[in-house]
Amino acid sequence: MGAENSHWHLELNYDQWVALSVSGSRPSARYKHAAAVVDTKLYISGGSRNGRYLSDVQVFDLETLAWSSLKLSTEPNVDKINDSLPREILPATSGHSMFKWGNKLLLVGGHSKNISANLSVWFIDLESHHCGVAETTGKVPVARGGQSLTLVGSKLIMFGGEDGHRQLMNDVHILDMETMTWDVLAATQTPPAPRFDHTAAVHAERYLLIFGGCSHSIFFNDLHVLDLETMEWSQPQIQGDLVTPRAGHAGITIDENWYIVGGGDNRSGAPETLVLNMSKLVMTVLTSVGGRDPLASEGVSLSSVLLDGEEILVAFGGYNGKYNNEAYVMRPKPRDSPHPKIFQSPAAAAAAASVTAAYALSKSGKLEFSEMEDLNIKLAQGNGSQWDLASDITAIREEKKMLESALAKVRADNSSFKGKIDETTGTHADLSKAQISELQKMLESSPSIEEEVQLLRKQKSAWEHDMELASAVQRQSSGGVWKWMSR
Repeated sequence: MGAENSHWHLELNYDQWVALSVSGSRPSARYKHAAAVVDTKLYISGGSRNGRYLSDVQVFDLETLAWSSLKLSTEPNVDKINDSLPREILPATSGHSMFKWGNKLLLVGGHSKNISANLSVWFIDLESHHCGVAETTGKVPVARGGQSLTLVGSKLIMFGGEDGHRQLMNDVHILDMETMTWDVLAATQTPPAPRFDHTAAVHAERYLLIFGGCSHSIFFNDLHVLDLETMEWSQPQIQGDLVTPRAGHAGITIDENWYIVGGGDNRSGAPETLVLNMSKLVMTVLTSVGGRDPLASEGVSLSSVLLDGEEILVAFGGYNGKYNNEAYVMRPKPRDSPHPKIFQSPAAAAAAASVTAAYALSKSGKLEFSEMEDLNIKLAQGNGSQWDLASDITAIREEKKMLESALAKVRADNSSFKGKIDETTGTHADLSKAQISELQKMLESSPSIEEEVQLLRKQKSAWEHDMELASAVQRQSSGGVWKWMSR
C-alpha cells in the first residue's frame, strides 16, 4: 500500500494485517527495540541485531509513509539532569521501554554494554531533540531489561525483568512522574513466577494484567492480575480460545480490548493475533499468519495511531530466524462495549461465572438459572468474601431493563403478526391455507416467548431480593477485600 493516498487506512479490511509500502529507505532490521506513537508518528529506538545493540532513533510518518532518522544532541543545562553522569548521546540499548510524557519521550531500562547497578531513565525532548538522563530519587530499582512498563495516570508501574547478571525478577515498582520518585509496591497473594519479555496492560485504571513471558527454561501463557487498590495478586482463568506459551510478544490496548501480537518459544514464532476482552477475560484469535511471517516474531513492537478518528495498529520489526524491518498495519473492527465489567479473585470465581453466564444468556433470550441459584445459596451462607453487592444489584437492574425491552419487542412482533394476518385475509382471498397457517403458527409462538420473558423477569426480581438479603449478611461477615466492579 503506497503513500500516494493519505487516507490509505480507510481501504484496509477489518482485522487483517497489511504490509506498508514505504517511501525511501527503511531503518535497519532489529528486534527488542522500543516503540511509541506521538500524534501520527511512530518512534523506534534501539534494539539489537546480530548480537549488537543499536542506539538510533527512527521516525515513521504514518501520513506520508516515510521513514527518517532523529538526530539527537546533548544539552548541558536541563532540569532533572544528573550531573554525575557522563554526557553522551542515547546509549545502545535492547529490551527497554519507551513512552510519551509531556513533550518528551522517556526510555526506561534495557540492556546495554555499560552495566549499571540502578535503572536509568533517559529522555528525548521532542521539540529540541536534546537527550539526557532524568534524575530519579527514592527506592530506585536495580537495572534490568525485558520488564513491562504501564502508565496509570501519572504513575508508571514496572513489573519483572532480567538484571545484568541474568537474575529474573517478579517485583513491582512505581515511578511517580510528577516527582520522579521510585517506590516499591508490596502485594499479597501469589505473584507471577519471575519472568521477562512478558507484556502488561491496565484495565479501568485499577487492574494490572500480566500475560506470558518466560524464565530461562519455561515459556508462559498465564494471565495474572494485580488489583492496584487492594494490592492483591490473582490468577483468573482465561475464557475463549486457547493460546500457546510465548515470550517477546507485544500488546496495546484500545478501550476494553487488549491486542497481542507475535512472540515465540525459541523454536517457532506465535502466528496468532490475539485480542483479550479485559472485562470478560475472553481471548479471541483475530487472525493468523504463516510461521515464518515477520508478524510471528519475538521482539516485535506494537503501537496504535489515531488516523481520522480511527485507531490503527502498527507492528514493526522482530526476529523469527530473520531480522525484520517492515511496518504492518491492521484496522481493528469496532467491538461492542462489554457489560458488565467483572474481575474475579479465586474466592469469587464461581460467582463471577454465574454473572457472566447471566449476561451472555440474557442477550440470547434463553436463561438457565441453576448457577444463579447456587450463587444465592453461597451468598446467604455468608462465605466471607466482601463483595460490592450494590454494584451487582445495579448490573441486575440493567439486565431487567434489557428484559423489559425484549418483552416490548415481543409484544410489537405479536401485533405485527396479527396485522399481517388481517391484511392477508382482507387483501388476498386466494392466499393458500398453508401460508395463513404458517403465519398463525408464528403468532401462536409469540405468547410462549412473552411468557418466557415474564418468567425471567420474576426470576431476576427474586435474585435481586436474595442479593439484597445477602448484603445484610455480608456486612456482618469478614473476609477478603476483592470486589466486583460494574461500571
